[in-house]
Amino acid sequence: MNKRMIIGALLSLGLAGCATHGCDTSQAGSACRVDYLLYQNDMLQAKLLLNERRPENDELASALLERAARDDTTGEAAFYQAILLVRQNASPALVDDKLNDAADANYPLAIALLAQRAGTQDPDKASAYRARYDKLDVATSGYPSFPQALIVVNQLVSPGN
Repeated sequence: MNKRMIIGALLSLGLAGCATHGCDTSQAGSACRVDYLLYQNDMLQAKLLLNERRPENDELASALLERAARDDTTGEAAFYQAILLVRQNASPALVDDKLNDAADANYPLAIALLAQRAGTQDPDKASAYRARYDKLDVATSGYPSFPQALIVVNQLVSPGN
């Protein structure tokens, strides 16, 4: 359980990013701030539910992610939707669509997972994803490194972690 809590904290604090709404989210009581807080709440709840790995949580997690996706500009919601789809053994095309949506927004974990998924079937494509990851701000800062990102995505998609 401690490993899951650490991963959850890493994801919610270190990689969570924040939705950019084009308005001032720092002004208490503003409609923009309320929307931002609700988005953050939906993402946090969804990640906690996913972290529990209980199938009975999937429907609520999916609903929260769907609602968060409306305001998400970071790709985070699409990434976690893809994680949920992987766990539900959805079609690879559907998973890849969500991962590509997240990668289009430069969500680091989505790019790492796409690289890993392509690695066995298309090494050139995997290399392209790896190069794309290496150009991200998080990669140039050194956290998370590509190997660290792979550890996180493997723990998210592997059964029983």
